Amino acid sequence: MNKIIPPEELVFGTPEVTSRRAVLKMTGAASGGLVLGVVLTGKSEHAAHAATGDAAFAPNAFLEVNPTGRILIYSKGPEIGQGIKTAFPMIIAEELDAAWADVDVEQAPINPDVYGRQSAGGSFSIPGAWDQLRQAGAVARSMLVAAAAEQWNVDAGLCTAVDSSVVHPNGETRLSYASLAASAALLPVPDIESVPLKAREDYDLIGTWVGGVENDQIVSGQPLFGSDQVLPDMVYATYHKCPAFGGKVISANLDHVRTLDGVLDAFVLEGTGFASEVMPGIAVIASSTWAAIQAKATLEVEWDETEASKDSWTDALSQARALAGTTGESIVIAKGDVDAAMAEAGHTVEAFYSYPFVAHAPMEPQNCLAWHRGDEVEIWAPTQTPERGVSSVARIFDIPADKVTLHQLRVGGGFGRRLYNDFVCEAVAISERVGAPVKLQWTREDDTRHDMYRAGGFHHMSGAVDANGKLTALSDHNVTFTTDGEKAVTGGNLRDSEFPVPLIENAELSQTLLPWHTPCGAWRAPGSNVFGFVFQSFLHELSVAADRDHVEFLLEMLGEPRWLDPGNTRTLHTGRTADVIKLAAEKAGWGKPLPDGHHLGLGFYFSHSGHIAEVAEVSVEAGNALKIHKVTVAADVGPIVNMSGAKNQCEGSVIDGISTMMGQQLSIENGRIKEGNFDHYPLLKMADAPHVDVHFIQSEYKPTGLGEPALPPVAPAVCNAIYAATGQRVRSLPLSLEGIAV
Repeated sequence: MNKIIPPEELVFGTPEVTSRRAVLKMTGAASGGLVLGVVLTGKSEHAAHAATGDAAFAPNAFLEVNPTGRILIYSKGPEIGQGIKTAFPMIIAEELDAAWADVDVEQAPINPDVYGRQSAGGSFSIPGAWDQLRQAGAVARSMLVAAAAEQWNVDAGLCTAVDSSVVHPNGETRLSYASLAASAALLPVPDIESVPLKAREDYDLIGTWVGGVENDQIVSGQPLFGSDQVLPDMVYATYHKCPAFGGKVISANLDHVRTLDGVLDAFVLEGTGFASEVMPGIAVIASSTWAAIQAKATLEVEWDETEASKDSWTDALSQARALAGTTGESIVIAKGDVDAAMAEAGHTVEAFYSYPFVAHAPMEPQNCLAWHRGDEVEIWAPTQTPERGVSSVARIFDIPADKVTLHQLRVGGGFGRRLYNDFVCEAVAISERVGAPVKLQWTREDDTRHDMYRAGGFHHMSGAVDANGKLTALSDHNVTFTTDGEKAVTGGNLRDSEFPVPLIENAELSQTLLPWHTPCGAWRAPGSNVFGFVFQSFLHELSVAADRDHVEFLLEMLGEPRWLDPGNTRTLHTGRTADVIKLAAEKAGWGKPLPDGHHLGLGFYFSHSGHIAEVAEVSVEAGNALKIHKVTVAADVGPIVNMSGAKNQCEGSVIDGISTMMGQQLSIENGRIKEGNFDHYPLLKMADAPHVDVHFIQSEYKPTGLGEPALPPVAPAVCNAIYAATGQRVRSLPLSLEGIAV
């Protein structure tokens, strides 16, 4: 019943069907200016339009050159606050040698046949599009340079491109891109492999500070988001579902609700029964969102909860504690002899760690505007997976996928929640019933109580250090959840590569799956966001037991610089790990005098191919009141595309991580979520936010994502600092459970 497609399928499930050469398949049109079709299996609608001669020049599916000299670049992926609507065009503009002041940016249409992957998740946007976008800009630049060289009758290799123009070998004469577009279209398309990409030392735009392309629109209140959308004759809707997942409607006071001011209709939807589609519920249709919400509050529903969730966090905690000292039902990895190493150890440590279920809590609750009319559907949605939204709607409503149009909107916070398109499917289902465009709006309470939650979990940890203070053994019995009885929920599954298991001789990871019915899903840095807290906190326990400096203890484990999986550059590299640990410690003043009462704690984690270490500086005052003064971040994610966006991502991850660890938890009993709004599910307040000091190592590797990997290290860094300040070991989140005032 609880069908949730895991994020690895949502984000990475579409196989790459292109070679490097096929990514930039060219088609020229002599009458339409420069048409460079950067496609997978077809031509961009923009390029096709340009070929008729009635639009701006379109060098490829990603950009158009306006006759006035403006360069329009299309950003192919959803903007969810991670900054790719700025970063993607920067990559193209860099290789194009376009002046950033000449660039305008628009959201690309959803057409994966043209653009390839258009989802946002898994911190894969930049690494997944890096080569494609660079090649798009480079091939266009190459043709423009060739057109100028032909016009001047000089060797193209002697010409240079700069600031949206081509410079003659004499260094003085220039031709603008706008003036060259038509002639460039008549040239043969170069072999992609022959087109050079810029060397990193030649970057002019990448690595600089560029403000978000929509900053002005955001601060001036322009209609960028889902809730801003308006269509003629549209109606407004809310949708009410059983408070326990899986409940169905028996009866409701619909006749009364229909009499209320502004209410146009109220009806039951049976739904598909899947969490990521349409669950059973009641739709309230009204002349305004406020009228719909007010009417929804008066609903009196009798629910059939025969198959509904009976989940209890209290029961799960009791079961997990009862498993202490045992090995899990399944073995993730077992190597060496943990028991022998424990028996011979100089010191051993055992601990029980726990963390709760939490909600995504994006600033913008779920919403969607949909119009189901006849044999086609049009959707305006703030989704992270527009391709998945289109395919889901086509399948559920038996409509050809080419008859489903989805307009990608800016997303007011995703963090993994909008990988799932339940709110899209609900809006389409309601529109089909009412025969009009419908704007569906969830309330904050809807958003909190009908989420795809980050799963809570429990860990029975044990470890050993020898007489020299070296880590010799580590084991973990992970108690997590399953909704299908076969595999762990998203973010709950331990892997045999969990740091530092590959670096030690004796290790055992096992896990037990508890049955669970409430939907779980991807939450910012799935798995890493909780395993980082557990493993990095426990490593600190071991370094304390060994009477070792924690930085020294971690560095000793790493050994010589190497990939843990040789040849796989998406795995942990011990040298990069050591570098970020040392940089974070240095910039935070590790080992140096601090203000009275201030103490440091360090956490490292490798997540989504990003190597990141963080040091928290805290004080704990009277009444066990915690103050986090500063968090120092050291990150190696390869070359930074936009320094402004990258710094924002690190700062946001730290704030999000602290906000979650301080006081957020969901009380789940009898399948119901008690918390609804921020009065019981608090977010970090501005006055309590620390200063975040960010440093990047611009290593010689391809860039990796940054939307998630800066979050996991912050919880252990803070908790380790709390121990340094008080001697109190934090083993349960949120901190309020440990008696720490936040």
